[in-house]
Amino acid sequence: MAILAHPDDESFGTGGTLALYAKRGVDVHLVCATRGEVGTVRDEMMKGFAEIGDLREHELRCAAEILGLEGVHFLGYRDSGMPGSEDNSHPRALAAAPVEQVTERLVPLIRRLRPQVVITFDPIGGYCHPDHVAIHHATVQAFHAAGDESYTCEGLPPYQPQKLYFHTFPRRMMRILVRLLSLFGINPRRFGRNNDIDLVQITEPDFPVHARINYRSVAVAKQEASACHASQTGPPSAGLLGLIFRLGAPQETYMRAHPPAPDGLRERDLFEGVSPAAPD
Repeated sequence: MAILAHPDDESFGTGGTLALYAKRGVDVHLVCATRGEVGTVRDEMMKGFAEIGDLREHELRCAAEILGLEGVHFLGYRDSGMPGSEDNSHPRALAAAPVEQVTERLVPLIRRLRPQVVITFDPIGGYCHPDHVAIHHATVQAFHAAGDESYTCEGLPPYQPQKLYFHTFPRRMMRILVRLLSLFGINPRRFGRNNDIDLVQITEPDFPVHARINYRSVAVAKQEASACHASQTGPPSAGLLGLIFRLGAPQETYMRAHPPAPDGLRERDLFEGVSPAAPD
């Protein structure tokens, strides 16, 4: 089960991993907290869609079919936008929702679907997006609450997934990029199409990488699923940042949060050590 924030997170970030396990016969479920309502979309792309969220959901379902996902489940929150935007304070914004409330929506899904492995964002949400950070905290709480007998939820019995991973990326190359951008007179604290990504802030934490998933055999599926999200720019393909993304392919990297990782842990399979049958 991948618990993420917006349509496109499943393809741009973890698409290789999801497609790989789906191809291996794993029932892969995606929980998407919002419908990606915030942002600008070209007028011609909105033909046939009443709202941006409708378009983004359509794109997500296109990607889900290509990735081979078993199910897509929406939590019903609204995209909060980037830090400091007015959308942060929208009454339905994910970032404004109490973490306990989001947890209450996640626990029933975990108990019903009974995933062995759960993945979500790292503690800073990859690039500090408020929704990514919010769903990270709620997922961690829900992961443990799902197996807690004292946590009552719709009469569902407790169920504890076996492993929890945070999708993250090695910081060394990103730090090199920050230095190079500064040399070329580009402010790394105001990066991206809207100058709203702080690359320096992103590179400050150094999360360990415990698992590397090689998705070469399904790289085309990840590429095609990403193409479904035509209203989004996706990871950069040109310039220095594009070079870094290409150097990282075709693998996706994860920090293991549960069970606690011993020093020097190196996994090539998120299901390593997982019991074949889901525990009761």
